[in-house]
Order: sequence, then structure tokens, then C-alpha cells
Amino acid sequence: MQRSRHGRTTESRHPAAGPPEGRARQRAVCIAALPEGEDLAELVELLRTAGVAAVGSVVQHRPQPHPNSYLGPGKLEEVKAAVSAADANLVACDDELTPRQERNLEEALGVPVIDRTAVILDIFAAHANSAEGKLQVELAQLQYNLARMRGLWSHLERLGGGIGTRGPGETQIETDRRLARDRIAALRRRLRGVGESRATMRRERERAALPEVALTGYTNAGKSTLLNALTGADVGVRDRLFHTLDPTTRALRRDGSSLLVTDTVGFIRKLPHQLVEAFGATLEQTRRASLVLHVADASAPEEELVEMLGAVEEVLEEIGAGQTPRLLVLNKADALDPERRRELSFRQPDGVLVSAQTGEGLDVLVERIAQALDRGQCELDLLIPYGDGARLAELHELDGDLERDETPDGVRVRARVAAAAADRFVRYRRSDVSENGKASASGGAEASGSPLVGRRA
Repeated sequence: MQRSRHGRTTESRHPAAGPPEGRARQRAVCIAALPEGEDLAELVELLRTAGVAAVGSVVQHRPQPHPNSYLGPGKLEEVKAAVSAADANLVACDDELTPRQERNLEEALGVPVIDRTAVILDIFAAHANSAEGKLQVELAQLQYNLARMRGLWSHLERLGGGIGTRGPGETQIETDRRLARDRIAALRRRLRGVGESRATMRRERERAALPEVALTGYTNAGKSTLLNALTGADVGVRDRLFHTLDPTTRALRRDGSSLLVTDTVGFIRKLPHQLVEAFGATLEQTRRASLVLHVADASAPEEELVEMLGAVEEVLEEIGAGQTPRLLVLNKADALDPERRRELSFRQPDGVLVSAQTGEGLDVLVERIAQALDRGQCELDLLIPYGDGARLAELHELDGDLERDETPDGVRVRARVAAAAADRFVRYRRSDVSENGKASASGGAEASGSPLVGRRA
């Protein structure tokens, strides 16, 4: 990596010499300021996903990071020695650094310093495939780098007063920042257009009144594998962090009816706020879902599992999905021994233990999804004239297990549909049927009351 004038760490386009055979091109020493503990496994995994080898770690136990240099002066000497001993060419920090901390660390250590946010943004940039995903990542990177731009063009700075000594009136760093702000504004306009397109597609789905289920959870918990197992989709799956950035929606058919299942981007501890803002259009699907399946890696140690569950809940609250009904799905049951299974049954009694890899527990999961969605459905008792076959077909699509009886005046239907779709059938409710059995001519505009016969609590 090399440091650009924008303050961003990038790979050199013309490296002086290639790395030795079998040796990682970038070797990083990991650092952290923690109140207690020394677990940097997640940072190491992030670096591995970004193609960087972790060759050492230094942790300082302190309540808060040093405001100027992140670590204390004595610890910096220890980090410098670790960098030299491991022949590292990079230092990776487990927190987001302020520009001042980053600058002071680089001056003290003599090697480039990247923080956790920079690593995550680099991974997102490498994994973004769609045009929308690339726009979102570019926006997040520009917002992150805006405060970290450095002026390396000192010959363009303003000079002193007097004839022949005036500079161009604007330093290069000011020009760079203005261009970055202009680009950020342009990206936001384009993403608003993307949001409008998504809103159009969402309205089409809402018109069909199909329940929507969002798969969310910690990154690499197996959400994409679970989507494939539930719907028969063929979404790409890799054992790496943030493999899925673009949402993928597939239909799941159950007892003749359908629902939509969407795989969304995974979350992580200390998720950069720039990404939460930039991926607003993508996360909108989680906010609007009828049910959120919180997928967790059941094979993780209990303490780590609790931390991951808490991190996901925090992000859900941050994006406005805190009140959405949720169902906990404990994935990777095939990696558990009987003792761990018993422990999970006590610690997470409401969770559903499944294995997306082997199919274990999927039938139970589908049944639990149906039960959760049924709580938001309404029971209808309708009489549909034979001439309104389109409405009857729509009901069959919404509830494949409806009850119907042929009568001289039309088809009597008892069905369960989502509450959002119930108002479409107001005019056919049996209370609007006249004494001679004919459908009331007044229709739905003048009908009063609710079309619901009952609603399951």
C-alpha cells in the first residue's frame, strides 16, 4: 500500500519488487486499546478477507485510547519493535482513528497505518458488483477520506502579498476537498434515483401483498446459504466476511401461497456509520419487512455469540428496524455437539436451531415463519360474483389454502390475507350482501366498517 494525497491507503501501481514466493505482500501488526482482554481475532479475519497477513499484535489495556496517538508513548515503542521484528509494512488498528491519531501514529512508527473502518471499506469496495453497490461504497469512502486528505502540493499554496508573489488563490488541498464534496453531492443524487427505483419495485410487491421476510445478522453467519436452502436459489456463497452486499430476493412457496425472502448485507461490531448512511436504500428492505430473521452462527463460543447478537440488535435499532418482529435462527447446527445443543436450548429458548448446509430444522423454521406471519393476517368471509374472476384469482394467489363454496350468487370464500391487502375486498364482505342474496350495488366506496371477520392476536 501507499498513501495518496487524499489520505487514502492504496496499492502501489508500480511496485519496486514483488514479494518473495509464499510470502504475503502486505504484512500487518494489529494494535488495539481495550479495557480488558486481548482478542483481535475479528480484525485478523477482516485483514485476511482484505488480503493482508496479520503477523503480530500489541494490545494496551486502558479505559480510553490516547487522544493524540491512540496508544501511550511506551506502547508505541513496543509496536515499533514488533513491526521491525516481523518485517511488517503496515499497522492495523481495531478502532476508527481520528485524522490526528492516524498522522501521529505514522510519524512515530514509520509505516502506513490503517484503521478498522478503512479495512471494512476496502472489503466492501472489492466485493461490490452491482452499479448501486459501487455507488454506495464510493460514497462511504469519500465521506471517510474527506477529513483525511493531506496537502502534498505545497508549491501551490498562497504566497505572501505584493506584486508577483500572489498564489493561485486556492490551495490544492482546498481544491481536492471541494471536488470531493461535489462528488459526494452527485453520488447522493444518483442514489436518490436508485431509491426511487427501489420504491417503485417495492410498490409492485406491496400491490401483490406478499409478506416480506428479511434475512439479517452478523456477517458470515450463513444467510446466503439459508436463502438457497429455503427458496432453492443459487446465490453465490463464500466463507468470507461481507461476501453479500447487494440484496437478493427470492420467493418461498408454502402450502400454495408465497412469501418473499431477502438476503441483506451482514453486520459487524463497530460498523462504520458511513456505510450505514450510504447503504440506506439497501437497508430500507430490512426496515419494511414483515418479519426479520436474525441469523446467528450457533457454532461461535457463547460469549462471542452474545456479542454478535448485541451488535446486530444495535444496528437494527440504528436503521429504524428495532420494532420489526424478529425470529432468531441459530445456524450451523451441524457443527455442534450434543452438549452445546442442550446449552443453546436453555440460553436461547425462542431460537430455531437449523443447519442450512444439511437441511436440519428447515421444516420447523418454515412453520415458525408461518406462525409469525399469521399474527399479522386477517380472516375474510367474502361472496365474490362469478363475473369478478380476477379478484378470485388474486385471493388464490394470496392464500393458496382458502376455503371456497359455489353458490347461485357467486363464490363464498374464507381466506387469510395480510392486513395491508384486506381493504381491497371490502365490497365483497358478506355483510354487504342484500336479503335476496345479490351483491349490494353500493360497492366498497360507501361500505362502512372493516372487512375483517377476525384477526389472530
